[in-house]
Amino acid sequence: MTHTLPSQNVFKRFAVYLKDFKLAFIVAIIGMVGYSLIDAYVISLLQPIIDGNGGKWDYDYLRLAAYFVIPVFVARGIFNFMGTYTLSWISSQVVMKMREQLFHQYMHLPVAFHDHHPSGQLISKVIYDTEQVAGAAGKAFLTLIREGALVFGLLFWMFYHSWQLALIFILIGPLVAIIVSIVSKRFRLVSKNIQQAMGNLTSSAEQIIKGHKVVLMFGGQDLEASRFAKKNNHNRQQNMKLVIAQILSVSSIQVIASVALAVVLYISSKPNFITDLTPGTFVTVVVAMTMLLKPLKQLTTVNSEFQKGMAACVSIFSVLDNAIEKDTGNQPLNKAKGKLEFRDVTFHYPNKEEAALSDMSFTVEPGKMFALVGRSGSGKSTISSLLTRFYDAQQGTILLDGVPLQDFKLKDLRRQFALVSQHVTLFNDTIANNIAYGSEGRVTPEQVLAAAKTAHALEFIEQLPQGMETLIGENGLMLSGGQRQRLAIARAVLLDAPVLILDEATSALDTESERLIQDALETLQQDRTSIVVAHRLSTIESADQILVIEKGRILEQGDHGSLLSHDGAYAQLHKLQFGDGQTVA
Repeated sequence: MTHTLPSQNVFKRFAVYLKDFKLAFIVAIIGMVGYSLIDAYVISLLQPIIDGNGGKWDYDYLRLAAYFVIPVFVARGIFNFMGTYTLSWISSQVVMKMREQLFHQYMHLPVAFHDHHPSGQLISKVIYDTEQVAGAAGKAFLTLIREGALVFGLLFWMFYHSWQLALIFILIGPLVAIIVSIVSKRFRLVSKNIQQAMGNLTSSAEQIIKGHKVVLMFGGQDLEASRFAKKNNHNRQQNMKLVIAQILSVSSIQVIASVALAVVLYISSKPNFITDLTPGTFVTVVVAMTMLLKPLKQLTTVNSEFQKGMAACVSIFSVLDNAIEKDTGNQPLNKAKGKLEFRDVTFHYPNKEEAALSDMSFTVEPGKMFALVGRSGSGKSTISSLLTRFYDAQQGTILLDGVPLQDFKLKDLRRQFALVSQHVTLFNDTIANNIAYGSEGRVTPEQVLAAAKTAHALEFIEQLPQGMETLIGENGLMLSGGQRQRLAIARAVLLDAPVLILDEATSALDTESERLIQDALETLQQDRTSIVVAHRLSTIESADQILVIEKGRILEQGDHGSLLSHDGAYAQLHKLQFGDGQTVA
């Protein structure tokens, strides 16, 4: 569950990330303050140069100043490097840490979270939102400290030379504070909208890239271009709102500062108002006031960066505050025997009123083949999701070897299942690494090769130029559907889990590939419990038990022969696929 944190709490939480870099911050602050004080010091040198020695040029002073110009600016450069580099290093460290936390959180959040959050928006948080935080941790702090030090330095010299004139400039402070407070709220709101717009843009681009073939086949280029243009324009509009707020705030503060400067100039024109005002003092104060306009502008501009960073923190913290997948089990499990049992299990998907499963009860004995048959949406795949605890049932109990699933350690439990789904997930890596995924360091190349041979994957792997070391692209785009399925089966073979879940495992295969895979699966199913979700009844005729499901409820249960003789739902489905006893090709 996401929520919005108050501004002060967001900053306090963000500051926690900076605690590890106290020494670096000290170095950065010394650098930035030193840089700004040198600038203020250079302005202070104007008064003795102009006033000189009784109104005459002080040549000795000029000669001394000449000696110090180069060392002063060398020191200024060193201070600038100290401040800028150190803060950039800190901001990069903060961004790296936040990205790692988000990535870790994504991997440990429950499946339900990912079901309800578009992947494009989650990617945008890792890439875009963290960069906004970098702006707050780097650029914002750099400007805040450096320009703030310059403001204090210039004000100090103004007070030192003429506290009366400096006091006039100080009076604009409350007005500036009011403007900054009002604009900050606007910056935060618009920044939040920009982040949402960027998430939508990323989602839109991601969908088109993944669904490129569908777009081409159905001629959806114009439609998708129109949708993207609308989202892109919305993003542009939000950015322009931020620019407008920024321009208006900067302009307002500079106008207020200029009014103070005009008042100072007017007062200085009265000869009797300030009697001890020398030309050098006057020029120093006026130049200092003029120099104040730039840091005031920078401080207002940095407010937008800071607010964008804080809005990004809210977005990131909203993900980090979600509860990770619960692992309530404390019982270790090395290798299960494979007995599975559902006792009166009822399950609702989040935000769905209709139950996906209702009062489901059945038992699967170790080493047996258990098949699930039914229409799409009847609840077959839900059973495998509950077995692997991607979801937890609201009612009833699911047991493995007589022990409720919740009692086992989650990692140990999932190691008991090898899942081969109709939707194969492969990684942009070599074939060998995809087969050995999750088993790296525990298996030998010979074992990987043997698993590929069992899954009949060697037939196409050996034809590739680099064999097992061939890079297959994102999600195996270099391979056919049947080839990807064989790699998934090879991965399951290598895992050697006591329970095998086949969720439409042969749906993507042609007749020849299906024959080869069925042979591999028969070998794989020996001595292990098998849960087979199938539409093709030819793949489950040898099942020890078949469960016919409709709308989350059990209609029929038995083996192939008994269900046919019963002449119920299974028999009707069999007739549709095998009319008159002949298999429909």
